[in-house]
Amino acid sequence: MLDEPAEPRRGRDHALADLAKEDLELYGVEELEDRIEQLQAETLRTRGQLDRKRAGRAAADAFFKFGKD
Repeated sequence: MLDEPAEPRRGRDHALADLAKEDLELYGVEELEDRIEQLQAETLRTRGQLDRKRAGRAAADAFFKFGKD
């Protein structure tokens, strides 16, 4: 039995790039509305993660700056 070669690992940004290339003409009105709702929810989720990362970075910066005073 021969092993099939593994496909190259795709970067994290490929899923988003694939979405941007998708032909929207194939979708109906309801499907497009659902897509917008899902994208908006993902935007909120992403912004929440960004806020958490910024807060963590600010806390670390403040902690290490505190020790220098």
